Amino acid sequence: MGFFDRFRKHKPGPVPVTSRPSSLPPVPSPRRSPALAPAATGPLPGFAVIDVETTGLSANSHRILEMAIVRTDSGGRVLDEWVCRFDPEGPVGATHIHGIRDADVMGAPRFAHVLPEISTRLAGAAIAGHNVTFDLAFLRTEYARAGWALPHLPAACTLEHSWDHLPQLNRRRLADCCDAVGISLHRAHSALHDARATARLLASYLDPTFGHPPRRELLDLPHQGWAVAWPTAPGGVRPPAVGLPIQAQRKIATWAAPPAPPLVTLLEDFRLADALDEGAPEGSLAYLELLAEVLEDGVLTDDERAALVDIASIYDLDGDAVHAAHSGFLLALAHLALDDGKVSRAEKAELTTTAEMLDVPTKLVTATLDAAEAARHERLSAGLRPLPADWALDEPLRVGDKVAFTGCEWTVRERLEQRAEELGVRVMNTVSSRTALLVTDDSFSGGKADEAAGHGTRCVHPDEFAVLLKHLQPAVKKALASFPRPRTARDATVKSIAPAAAGIVSAAHATVCPAAVRAWARANGHEVGERGRLPAELSEAYQRAHEATGQA
Repeated sequence: MGFFDRFRKHKPGPVPVTSRPSSLPPVPSPRRSPALAPAATGPLPGFAVIDVETTGLSANSHRILEMAIVRTDSGGRVLDEWVCRFDPEGPVGATHIHGIRDADVMGAPRFAHVLPEISTRLAGAAIAGHNVTFDLAFLRTEYARAGWALPHLPAACTLEHSWDHLPQLNRRRLADCCDAVGISLHRAHSALHDARATARLLASYLDPTFGHPPRRELLDLPHQGWAVAWPTAPGGVRPPAVGLPIQAQRKIATWAAPPAPPLVTLLEDFRLADALDEGAPEGSLAYLELLAEVLEDGVLTDDERAALVDIASIYDLDGDAVHAAHSGFLLALAHLALDDGKVSRAEKAELTTTAEMLDVPTKLVTATLDAAEAARHERLSAGLRPLPADWALDEPLRVGDKVAFTGCEWTVRERLEQRAEELGVRVMNTVSSRTALLVTDDSFSGGKADEAAGHGTRCVHPDEFAVLLKHLQPAVKKALASFPRPRTARDATVKSIAPAAAGIVSAAHATVCPAAVRAWARANGHEVGERGRLPAELSEAYQRAHEATGQA
């Protein structure tokens, strides 16, 4: 699922026109159903679950193609549902994603014509949706285009509430959340089917027997929605301009979009909570979920770059907050890449390209990988025994050393390479001045042997290398480069924008990355998981210990 998938959140659906794909079921023209007829005089408080399909990503420049509304009572029981397609007064956009063709909306009503019906169906209810801020942004702009003012509406976002009820999830798309609670998402890419699935997801959150009890604020929303006064006639302002400062708009608009290998492998295991650990603002999680999807193909198109400006504005993220969110996102990806013990050249290239696309200093990636690698070396060095008294093989091999192989019987070579990687010795494909050893049985003399001779690299037989591995010594500690300092004083002082985490805020935290804290914690008998937010007291203990030894 890509970025456009997320925003047009799941597509085809009913239209009040005669021309439609044969695969679409007939759907009645928009009209008030008997179940909602008393809306103006006051149905019981409840929710109006909405979903929109759009011609693009920007609420300011694109239009709603289709809208579904599912009304429920305050406990989530479905009372009524409604759906309609609209004439967007222009191209329908990516038909291959939302399934709606130009012919399907030919003769369909314009949004302004159906607006009173929509108001009637929403009146008296709290709004709910999956990433509902996005839906409401489009709805508010369509109202403004028609000359109406959409009132402030109390809203429940099933994506945001999933943190309470489905904390174990790595990703929080509608399909992810539905799958976690056993809801089948039929006919994805349809506004009505998405709204139905979201309504069922909301009902599970409202059920006190399902996981985490619902928050009081969620239970109170229907009564707040009941009290909202809706306009009965046009009046208000035209669509707002993009809310980000000009400098922030220019920054996002100039992001480079070079092709890069897909990040799907890393993003499949990416956890939004890890970005918070690395300094992303609390209010940026929904934005980051969308960002993760836009980057799955390793490219930012012009449409996607422009849309990110609008999306950041929707979530009230200014330029500093966007930078902090991007930095936290990238740091989390970097630590994720290190989970298997090493970062491949392809992964490092992907991370560097992503940093360039997100206007994050590439030095941040390098410093993060170096710090995490140092923490891994420290962990692998723990418990290694000293050399025996009769050691006669000159300089020992150490954790983190680089070695290369040439020749050697392939089964022996494969076994030794695998064991070396497990112990923290890096097996390289080339020989350089930084190569500690060339392992060779002299059965083949090629380019590596010539390079080793030129650099004065030590050559050892596979049998000798096996002994060196058996008596591997701790890594030599190296001074780590500091993380880049914040660009502005505001980055270092406004905690709500860039919390002090993972070295983003100041040089004082440069080496305090989660990987280093985890390695220290395990070495000192603390229980700590591989992922997730570290307890504050553990990070403080780590800092105290290193300050006491002069290593902080």
